Amino acid sequence: MAHAADADPTETRSDWPQWLGAFGLTWLAGTVAGSIVFVATGSVAADDDPSIPVLGASLVAGWVVQVVIVIALVRRLGSGDVRADLGALAEPVDLVGIPIGVAAQLALVPLVYLPLRAIWPATFDDDALSETAKNLVDRADGAMLIVLAMLVVIGAPIVEELVYRGMLQRGLLASLPPAAVVVGVAALFALIHLRPVEYPGLFVAGLVFGVCSWRTGRLATAVAAHVGFNAIGLGLAL
Repeated sequence: MAHAADADPTETRSDWPQWLGAFGLTWLAGTVAGSIVFVATGSVAADDDPSIPVLGASLVAGWVVQVVIVIALVRRLGSGDVRADLGALAEPVDLVGIPIGVAAQLALVPLVYLPLRAIWPATFDDDALSETAKNLVDRADGAMLIVLAMLVVIGAPIVEELVYRGMLQRGLLASLPPAAVVVGVAALFALIHLRPVEYPGLFVAGLVFGVCSWRTGRLATAVAAHVGFNAIGLGLAL
């Protein structure tokens, strides 16, 4: 997998469909694995939201499947150097992503919602935007709150960045314009979360993570930004 900045300008490549297909397979397999956990625990038939242990088990099952598939697909479709293809290298400077993610959560996202609230105040009020996070926090106390924090602040950023910015974005950058790739992957990142009211904020967050990965050529900056973003989001819901 060649980074767009390193590609031969005379070379014409059109391998972007295979990376979209790889993403689709990864997402579908992870969703199926997580759903199996829900079915096995009887959570699908229950009226209440799943408990934090069940939710955690479902997420971890999906994540494990996704990581395995990402590594296998990148090994098959990329250069053979999986770490380099995914940008899975880190330097101390990548920690700058944490304050970038914090700033995105506290300043950039509210700025995006400002005009939306002016036009549709009831749709984009604080309760609607924080519903998902508060719903999770309400189901967690004591040790389960620690488990929830590990899932939201550590697990999700690592796996989601591996899939979206590591495999998909870096794969597409080899054959498509960087701006289109970063915007497109950010839009897909938002849509997959299936919460329309959160789409604007998630899209902006995806742009921030995408730019972090693209400009540094490493995944670690995007992961750090995602960690900072999610940590503040969870903290605000407590």
